Amino acid sequence: MPPTPTSLLSPADQERRRALRLMKGVALGALILMAVVFAVAFTFQDSIPALGYVRAAAEGGMVGALADWFAVTALFRHPLGIPIPHTAIIPKRKDEIGRNLGEFVETEFLRGDVVRTKLEATSIALRLGEWLREPAHARRVADEGSALAAAVLRAVSDDDVRDIVEDLAREHLIAPEWGPPLGAWLERLVASGAHHSAVDLAADNVAAWLQANRSAFQGLVSRRLPGWVPSFAHRLVDDAAYGEAVKFVAAVQADPQHPARIAIDGYLARLGDGLQHDPAMVGRFEDAKSAVFDSPRVRELAGRAWETAKSGLLTTLDDPGSGLRRRATEALAEVGDRLTTDAALQRRVDGWITDAAVFVVDRYRHDIASIITDTVERWDPHETTEKIELMVGRDLQYIRLNGTIVGALAGVTIHTIAVTLLA
Repeated sequence: MPPTPTSLLSPADQERRRALRLMKGVALGALILMAVVFAVAFTFQDSIPALGYVRAAAEGGMVGALADWFAVTALFRHPLGIPIPHTAIIPKRKDEIGRNLGEFVETEFLRGDVVRTKLEATSIALRLGEWLREPAHARRVADEGSALAAAVLRAVSDDDVRDIVEDLAREHLIAPEWGPPLGAWLERLVASGAHHSAVDLAADNVAAWLQANRSAFQGLVSRRLPGWVPSFAHRLVDDAAYGEAVKFVAAVQADPQHPARIAIDGYLARLGDGLQHDPAMVGRFEDAKSAVFDSPRVRELAGRAWETAKSGLLTTLDDPGSGLRRRATEALAEVGDRLTTDAALQRRVDGWITDAAVFVVDRYRHDIASIITDTVERWDPHETTEKIELMVGRDLQYIRLNGTIVGALAGVTIHTIAVTLLA
């Protein structure tokens, strides 16, 4: 198959391809040089005996160059296109290589003890704090978090949210009985007298309202009097009603043992007891609760509340100058500053991160390593070969060059030994 067009390669891969081609040219040039030297030395060695050493060096260099060319080429393809056994190793054994690589990473790198040792030697919290305390970095985190939150809010279906809220409300609010727990709470409230403050507050508010709304009593009672009653009598009756109301409220305020207070205590006590022990009252209360929550109006209000909250959140999250994003940036910077200065907090955060990482590695290391295996299995054999060759091919060309040099040295060494021993 032809190589991938240069236009489809990344800039880094384009540079690797240029370097690979250059080194292939150098290695090939060394082979051609050995061939030329061999031809010249072979031609004139009879007249110039010393050229025998040169011929032997060139001959060994060619052998070394050709042998290493074959070895390097056999990794990626069939040499000269001939399907020689045990060649084109990478495209043929791509999946096995991926599995072995994944297994190696899983057993040697994704181990809890390896991860723990590395993380314990790294001051993660301190580095995070030093980075986060910079206003620009804190602002960046706040911006990215706001963008992520806004994207999640936009992706969430309003109908799904309403259904979830309704299901949760039905499970946790409507289905459980409120009567007995509420009755027990009310009973404890009355026994402790904690409700007296609420009664005082109500009496004070009623007194304040009466003082500010005397005109509300005009005609309140007198309009029910016969028509023949004189008008001044109407005013007297209304004033008397207003005065009695004011006196009554004042008496309730002043007397902790006022009959009205005692009546309220008795009513609350009976209500608490009934909500616990009276099935009829409990049933009516639960029916009323269900009617309220099942009311279409309540469900409509809940839906509108979500839409309003969502719209407000999106507006705030999208505004770089909003109070929420400003406070988030300030809070992140404060967290970074504390992580930088608080050694105890650093130890706790480092411990949390280390424990979490070890847990993830111990529990999911096979799944993590399988990413390598699955990815390699999905690769096209030709593309896999080309990727690997671009990564390591340049260095492998040095093997060819070294083979040429070593072969030349071996050739001249063997020739020298042979001449010395056999001459």
